[in-house]
Amino acid sequence: MFRRKGNSHHDQDTDEQQREQKVNEVKAALGPLSGRSLQYCTDACLKRYLVARNWNVEKSKKMLEETLRWRSTYKPEEIRWHEVAIEGETGKVYRANFRDRHGRTVLILRPGMQNTSSLDNQMKHLVYLIENAILNLPEDQEQMAWLIDFTGWSLSNNVPIKSARDTINILQNHYPERLAIAFLYSPPRIFEAFWKVVRYFLDPKTFQKVKFVYPKNKDSVELMSSYFDSDNLPTEFGGKATLQYDHEEFSRQMAQDDVKAAKLWGFDEHQPNGRAGAEVAPEPECLVP
Repeated sequence: MFRRKGNSHHDQDTDEQQREQKVNEVKAALGPLSGRSLQYCTDACLKRYLVARNWNVEKSKKMLEETLRWRSTYKPEEIRWHEVAIEGETGKVYRANFRDRHGRTVLILRPGMQNTSSLDNQMKHLVYLIENAILNLPEDQEQMAWLIDFTGWSLSNNVPIKSARDTINILQNHYPERLAIAFLYSPPRIFEAFWKVVRYFLDPKTFQKVKFVYPKNKDSVELMSSYFDSDNLPTEFGGKATLQYDHEEFSRQMAQDDVKAAKLWGFDEHQPNGRAGAEVAPEPECLVP
């Protein structure tokens, strides 16, 4: 989008000015916002949508408006752990207790540990954990990493195509530029047929972030090690650490994070389900930049 003729500070400043101009154009195109929509649409947020649509203002505006409609009905910021805890009993998706080399939050996904049959609840659980991963990002980081472990995965417990499509849709369209990298570690050969269908739901940007890692493939292992310290990485992903999911301990962490999330969005946690009664929160804190 922004081409440089050289590496001078002048070129960098010009590029930054052009990006800021694009952000302001999207802001103006959206018109006045209030409540949670205003809180969500930070400058950093607008930039992510612009990057996802190659800095096209009209396409970025349309994408963002669709997200705002989705958030107003799905209300991901209102989901609380006790509502989805049953989905997390086996540790099929959870936030890891370590970060990658860039300080990013890491989500571990283990599709072979599926324990329920409700696609709606499974999606709600995943959305909760995506929101939680964003909540726990350091100030200088906007993206998360995914590690997908295929231990125990088979055709009998695989992820339905609809579920995979919905996951991709939510991640691509409502959390653009939040995924830095997704490592699929040692998937079984039978997964290839499933992947041939699923890959068509991925846009080019997301497709480039999905990496297959095979223990006997030196290049893929080296790529993964460039993102993770082997001392932190669980043995299931070729590292040295022990992967232990403690549901009670994780539930305690999520309960604490629910309080943080409520404060972030200006909710009163003493209301039923921790849900806010007012749409507009007084002087809300900014989201992670």
